[in-house]
Amino acid sequence: MFVSYKWLQDYVDLSGINATELADKITKSGIEVEGVEKKSEGLKGVVIGHVLEREQHPNADKLNKCLVDIGSENPVQIVCGAPNVDKGQKVAVATVGAVLPGNFKIKKAKLRGEESHGMICSLQELGFESKLVSKDYATGIFVFPNDAEVGKDALEELGLSDEVLELGLTPNRSDALSMLGVAYEVGAILGREVKWPVIENEEAAEKASDYISVKVEAKAKADNPLYIAKIIKDVKVGPSPLWMQTRLMSAGIRPHNNVVDITNYILLEYGQPLHAFDYDRFGSKEIVIRRAKDAEKVVTLDETERTLTPEHLVITNGNEPVAIAGVMGGANSEVKNDTTNIIIESAYFAGTVVRKASKDHGLRSEASARFEKGVDPARVREAGERAAQLIAQYAGGTILQGTAEVDELTMEPAVISITLEKINTLLGTGMTVSEVESIFKRLQFGVELDNETFTITVPTRRGDITIEVDLVEEAARLYGYDNIPATLPIGSATPGQLTDYQIKRRKARRTLEGAGLYQAVTYSLTSQEKAAQFALETRESIRLAMPMSEERSQLRLSIVPQLLEVVKYNNARQLDSLALYEIGSVFFKQDGQELPEEKEHIAGAITGLWESHLWQGEKKPVDFYVAKGVIEALFDTLGLADQINYRQAEINDMHPGRTAEVLLNSEVIGFIGQVHPTVQKDLDIKETYIFELSLKALAEAEVAPIAYETIPRYPSTTRDIALVVDKATKAGDIQSIIIEAGGKLLKEVGIFDLYEGERMEQGKKSIAYSLKYFDPERTLTDEDITKAHDNVLAAVKEKAGAELRG
Repeated sequence: MFVSYKWLQDYVDLSGINATELADKITKSGIEVEGVEKKSEGLKGVVIGHVLEREQHPNADKLNKCLVDIGSENPVQIVCGAPNVDKGQKVAVATVGAVLPGNFKIKKAKLRGEESHGMICSLQELGFESKLVSKDYATGIFVFPNDAEVGKDALEELGLSDEVLELGLTPNRSDALSMLGVAYEVGAILGREVKWPVIENEEAAEKASDYISVKVEAKAKADNPLYIAKIIKDVKVGPSPLWMQTRLMSAGIRPHNNVVDITNYILLEYGQPLHAFDYDRFGSKEIVIRRAKDAEKVVTLDETERTLTPEHLVITNGNEPVAIAGVMGGANSEVKNDTTNIIIESAYFAGTVVRKASKDHGLRSEASARFEKGVDPARVREAGERAAQLIAQYAGGTILQGTAEVDELTMEPAVISITLEKINTLLGTGMTVSEVESIFKRLQFGVELDNETFTITVPTRRGDITIEVDLVEEAARLYGYDNIPATLPIGSATPGQLTDYQIKRRKARRTLEGAGLYQAVTYSLTSQEKAAQFALETRESIRLAMPMSEERSQLRLSIVPQLLEVVKYNNARQLDSLALYEIGSVFFKQDGQELPEEKEHIAGAITGLWESHLWQGEKKPVDFYVAKGVIEALFDTLGLADQINYRQAEINDMHPGRTAEVLLNSEVIGFIGQVHPTVQKDLDIKETYIFELSLKALAEAEVAPIAYETIPRYPSTTRDIALVVDKATKAGDIQSIIIEAGGKLLKEVGIFDLYEGERMEQGKKSIAYSLKYFDPERTLTDEDITKAHDNVLAAVKEKAGAELRG
């Protein structure tokens, strides 16, 4: 909301306080003033001139030589290139020595051989935005009304000696979307009276109801409980007064003509949007407000055909739409230069229906912004009367008696009781009864006092105040936040600490980052195709009711697809080596439940080189064992290493020979492996290894307490064996057999070699294991070791068909 400091003075006395000081007070009271613009900053030396003569420049087709009276002793010659400059006009003249925006200094010049003592200015050259300049002067100089005084300061006449405050309003403060609303706020802050416009309309004997009737269809009653139409005859459409045009431009609205400008002026003054229809183009003597028919069309004022639905409210002439209610009027009843009779609409439209139409048609207007947030129902009728008054005054119209209307609007101001004790307790203040009473009266609320209990009647303009704490907030901001004492909290304090789950999640994050992985944060929303890809659980995904796009229409069941998008993005920008992880939620549909089940997973994607030492000429590409080493470090940190096993698996979109399920105490909690080559090709990424694990399962697993053992006094013995087995036999299965058969003396088993060379029998492979035997109570004899070792060899032969390699 842009607020003119000079315009504001029409409603509240601002003597003794400048615009900057006022902005500071408004901000401290709860409404942020984002800036104060001094319209004339950097401008000087611009006066009103009178063009006495104009003739074609002798040496240039597009230049004119003008003799201009600027109020000095002698007229001056000015060369001007504007196409609309002419004899007899009153214009803005930047005299020699003047300064225009951008520190542009006007000097005496010679243009094509003719002297020029100044510059005749357009509004754009004086600092007005092009979009705010009336179409009549958009491509040329501005022309003042004939009664403008020659030699007078043009900046004053154009409203450029003003200052404009930009208010950053929150959605609940729609009351401040008008000059009168801001005046109430300023009056309360300064403790000064608010002056309302005096409305005294002279009406003709003819009745408005004889010219027009109003009907709201039953289905639209809740959308439009109040609609008022006034008839004004014999108007003369033309430019609005200069002071009104400049006020509109200061507020960010382009002037059009006196009738349209007055409706916009009332919108800014009262916060009540109005609309003017050309009565003779309206097409009937009946206004019917209803929901639109499906696929019904209307051409709006921007010359765009809009297709309507039954969710949109329209104003019709009984047959066809003439406006989208609260959003924009129709071109078929637009006020034009030849308009003589008009209908003024002032209505109360429900914010939800206006918001729906505004969003569907991409029409965000000053009117729709106010209806969406809620207008004051008490001002609807008065705003229409005020508009009629100004039209009669500045467009020469005759106001017909009364109105045509439908009024089923119930206006009940909120009545709230609150005690002084509660206000002071919540704020920690010591305000007295008289101080609190003064605050509410300055806000122009109704106040009744019973001992120390206030019964407050809240005006309808303050729809944001509905409960006790709203009154407490009003008392606090006008008492002054700076005056509220700073106190320490009272009560017992308990030390905060992380939960066991939070501790383990933090350990997981730090372990992965310590291993060299970077944290990624990706969208929880994905497409239908990717929602279930790589999912740990086969369950139905959840679709959003109103997705932004099909690419973001589903809640994800896996984090991996989003990480692969990150890999793709970076690979496309020549970043080939990446190591990423993400801790985030996946979502599952619950039968009979509105909200999804949310589970936290931990996932990673690694591609490119894991190590690269150019000086030594060493490069280590990422492979399955690099990724496995990363998650094993994670399991070790969480104390779960001895509870984890791996099992070869076939998972959709994963490499069939390089993929494994991760088991925690025989329960599958995730997977690890390479992305299938075809998927890599489709995504245009390099060889990539991924993992995804249930963080919940890892965090909730029972961890054996750490037990320390003494350094062994007795030596251990190591035996190596190379076993020939079928190629299909899994090394992990053999290792499990060895551990089971080795008994209590076998302490460690590890694989150190795999051979599948040409000397090996067809369909066979050799796997070499290192076995460590140890007893903490004594030194093992050869007989003890041989017995245990023979048990191992017999077991692997019996259960896996393994033979010792010769």
